[in-house]
Amino acid sequence: MTKNDLDQLSQIAQDAAKEAGVLLMKYSGKPAQVKTKASAADLVTEIDQASEEMIRKALDSHYPDFGFLGEEQGYVPSDTDYRWIVDPLDGTMNFVHGIPFFSISIGLEYKGELIMGLVYDPALKEMFAAVKGGGTTLNGERIQVSHTPTLDLSILSTGFSSHFRTQDEPYLGWFVHFERKCHAVRRMGSTALYLAYVAAGRMDGFYEMDLKSWDIAGGIVLVNEAGGMITNLNGGPVDLEDGELIASNGHIHATLISELEASRKSN
Repeated sequence: MTKNDLDQLSQIAQDAAKEAGVLLMKYSGKPAQVKTKASAADLVTEIDQASEEMIRKALDSHYPDFGFLGEEQGYVPSDTDYRWIVDPLDGTMNFVHGIPFFSISIGLEYKGELIMGLVYDPALKEMFAAVKGGGTTLNGERIQVSHTPTLDLSILSTGFSSHFRTQDEPYLGWFVHFERKCHAVRRMGSTALYLAYVAAGRMDGFYEMDLKSWDIAGGIVLVNEAGGMITNLNGGPVDLEDGELIASNGHIHATLISELEASRKSN
């Protein structure tokens, strides 16, 4: 697939995300139905489902043979080597409460490799997009990760598992540990936006476990193409099914890995 082909794929995905974003903004803070999934802190609404249906329909209209993995509908297999990975509403808790920090994430995989990704923030109308080998853009302008050289000068982001109420470690230990080591740790409720912010240099690093592939597929491409670094918690390659991730500007990456391990051993 050529760079032009990837750019065309990206534009179609961006258009689909923007269309779904209009729907999200219309119902932000006022969904008709709110249900729980894995825990009382893991919410889903009819708008999550409608957004995914809208995105899938738009993508299928151009690429009907591609596979599809969505948070709400699960996996739709394909005879091709391509698979869309979609989170139609990342940050449902914020959405339900009318907090304008949520997003749409779309990634495209070819033979197990992520080749295109986007994260769209409909509240700020910010489109973060990247294709393999093409760099990362924010509303069409090139962006890159920060140059912050050390952890003590950094601002990080993280999230807590939906099972946090019954199992608060290692999440709480890590949070306290890093709050003492860097400028601040933000926990605002959208993994996809955290990754987009690392790609844009707004944040210097992100760490989390117990993630789903749709949480991170789009954002991984953004960080990689913006010059950042992505690994699992031990510094190895990321497996979308394992659900653990460190993203950074690269400069602080080794320190993040070692501090995560140090915190775990001390708790």
